[in-house]
Amino acid sequence: MELIDFILHVDQYLYDLIETYGYWIYAILFLIVFVETGLVVMPFLPGDSLLFATGMLIAQSQELDITVAIILLLIAAISGDSLNYYIGSKVGLRITNFRLFGKQMVKQEHLDKTHSFYEKYGERTIVVARFIPIVRTLAPFVAGVGSMNYRVFMMYNIIGGVFWVLSLTLAGYFLGNFSFVQENFSKIVLLIIIVSILPIVIEMIKAKFKKA
Repeated sequence: MELIDFILHVDQYLYDLIETYGYWIYAILFLIVFVETGLVVMPFLPGDSLLFATGMLIAQSQELDITVAIILLLIAAISGDSLNYYIGSKVGLRITNFRLFGKQMVKQEHLDKTHSFYEKYGERTIVVARFIPIVRTLAPFVAGVGSMNYRVFMMYNIIGGVFWVLSLTLAGYFLGNFSFVQENFSKIVLLIIIVSILPIVIEMIKAKFKKA
């Protein structure tokens, strides 16, 4: 429940962090995005809503700079995917045996869904996955497991990272001053989540029809 509250009201949490830590918020944002994209066991962190909220709050701030934030977020997103690729290439599917407090952190069903995206989009999955929760974290890992050519991976990694960070952060930045957006932030986040998980739902429905 706390995680859901954080995702839906990430703007309020970020505002409190800015008030408390000031410019250190840059480092905090970098760390969250890097961990979500770089550690295959952390697919539940709020990426999309965090980027949108970051842009929105910077638009309202007199101290923070959108250019600095975007540069740091780009570095975090691209280097995070690179780390995840490396983990996949070195650890492989043994990661499914990793448990925290008795709970399996990387589920086989999530890996299977990610594989289905690779079957449909091929190497472009690295770009498409940026906008899909869970798959976003698993896609570079699976690329490492499958020994995708690293140069090809990095090309799509950079393209996907740039599109992901710029689109959501700048959307929040340019829409953040509208009172409607500020007053309905949680609803907008829900809409972002619904749109982003729609491809997963479609793939699951297709898979059921194929089995039938």
